[in-house]
Amino acid sequence: ASHVVVSLVKNYPNYLIINLDKLDYCASLKNLETVSEKENYKFIQGDICEPDFIKQLFETEKIDIVLHFAAQTHVDLSFWHALEFTYVNVYGTNVLVAAAHEANVEKFVYVSTDEVYGGSTDEEFDESSPKRPTNPYASSKAAAECFVQSYWERYQFPVVITRSSNVYGPHQYPEKVIPKFISLLQHNRKCCIHGSGLQRRNFLYATDVVEAFLTVLKEGKPGEIYNIGTNFEMSIAQLAKELIHLIKKTSSESEMEHWMDYVKDRPTNDLRYPMNSEKMHNLGWRPKVPWKEGIKKTIEWYKENFHNWENSEAALEPFPVTEPFAQLSGP
Repeated sequence: ASHVVVSLVKNYPNYLIINLDKLDYCASLKNLETVSEKENYKFIQGDICEPDFIKQLFETEKIDIVLHFAAQTHVDLSFWHALEFTYVNVYGTNVLVAAAHEANVEKFVYVSTDEVYGGSTDEEFDESSPKRPTNPYASSKAAAECFVQSYWERYQFPVVITRSSNVYGPHQYPEKVIPKFISLLQHNRKCCIHGSGLQRRNFLYATDVVEAFLTVLKEGKPGEIYNIGTNFEMSIAQLAKELIHLIKKTSSESEMEHWMDYVKDRPTNDLRYPMNSEKMHNLGWRPKVPWKEGIKKTIEWYKENFHNWENSEAALEPFPVTEPFAQLSGP
């Protein structure tokens, strides 16, 4: 989201870009430093789960377009805090879309995830594929999608839903797999790999995703869903080996194994999320940044910016895995 905000502020000087953020544990205003003094940028700290505040925000700021990125997104944590994920991702989305509808917003883009489809070993998902989420995070995003879509069905309110592959690049809190592995290796610690490490993920560089959202803003049709995907795919074990090779400068298999620590798997761990993104290609968007270029830039960025968050060190701990939903806690 920070990459999208920076791009909008720099490329659309005649638009006022309002960045609303609760500043949760994974947020860092350092990501917005390049635009923080710009006249067409405004930061507001606030929570989408507070209806009165959100209603007032729409009334006072005269907002006409909404890009809704705000969510709890960490899959491991969602097994521990399923109710909190439901509260933020479903209730918060409901509050936001209701206020946007009341304010006659011109376009409401809901940022969802490929995980709503559930896993697949061979079937490629298109936008009409059924939703079969397998973890609390994905379930909350799928439920939120239903609320957003209902505003199109009931009121013809111009909503657009996007589902993207795993995004990587600068600015990401290091609890996610790529910055986590990079940061662990840069701190001379081993990559902690869930289960077999054979789970495969599609990785999309941040600037490519920015281009996708700008395309959806301009060309996306109301009521439609768009997959923002890439054919580039890699297993988690192979990802660890690539990063070990780049950061530890080794190609020796035994030395690579030394930097890999296999830990207990999460309760469910989808093998793959293969998506068909032809619909986005038809709008004129395709990913451009090759993996080698994107990962090099990402490694360099974390070398200099790991401490942009007060609690960066905490992100590097392997998440303890309990039985699913064993420790439910409310918001």
